[in-house]
Amino acid sequence: ASDVYKRQERRILMSGHSKWHNIQGRKNAQDAKRGKVFQKLSREIYMAAKSGGPDPSGNPTLRMVMDKARAANMPKTNIERAIKKAEGNSDEHYDEITYEGYAPGGVAVLVEALTDNKNRTASDVRVAFTRNGGSLGATGSVAYMFDRKGYLVIDRSTTDADEDQVLLDVMDAGGDDLETSDDAFEIYTDPKQFTAVRDALEKAGYKLANAELTMIPQNTTPVPADKKEQFAHLIDALEDNDDVSNVYTAAADDDEY
Repeated sequence: ASDVYKRQERRILMSGHSKWHNIQGRKNAQDAKRGKVFQKLSREIYMAAKSGGPDPSGNPTLRMVMDKARAANMPKTNIERAIKKAEGNSDEHYDEITYEGYAPGGVAVLVEALTDNKNRTASDVRVAFTRNGGSLGATGSVAYMFDRKGYLVIDRSTTDADEDQVLLDVMDAGGDDLETSDDAFEIYTDPKQFTAVRDALEKAGYKLANAELTMIPQNTTPVPADKKEQFAHLIDALEDNDDVSNVYTAAADDDEY
């Protein structure tokens, strides 16, 4: 029993609201834009396969993006097409760029993009910020406010394990933190341990509803009531951009927007 208590002492509650609820909310909003989502995922799969090889068993980045694609219900043929394109003689190339800025209400925002035209993407991202009450910042202006983390989710409807058992298995796997809600167990890991933790949990019999590397804000900022609509428009404008892969914010309770 003392070992359990020691393990529980390592548990750190994160931001106080469910990232999983936020992801589900954004996913539902993006269902109507399924073609655009698949196009972005194809680009990520292509680059992962191009840089690390077409075999996901030896390319953890590719495996992670493929898992992300499956979670988005991307057809297997689309995934295979992107990998075959990377295996071919395509000279298509995309640069990874991160933009930093502030949304209405002073909320920190990180934008990750894959682009074949840096000038176009920079201009589009800047316009999205300025037209929606935000401001694009210099490199390093907000990145220090976020931590890179591995993030995994176990849907509680897929397991009979209770919180104590999941916590033990997470710690045994090398995970750092566990958050529990009515419908999910949310697990955070050191990014270097992400693959090992994911594989260990799957070996233990858990079905993962989500597994990704993400950016977690160290602190959150409430969006003022009179800025919520502008905030939502900014996030929508960024996510609608073909070159934008991920948008992270430090908004408190951003599942409401």
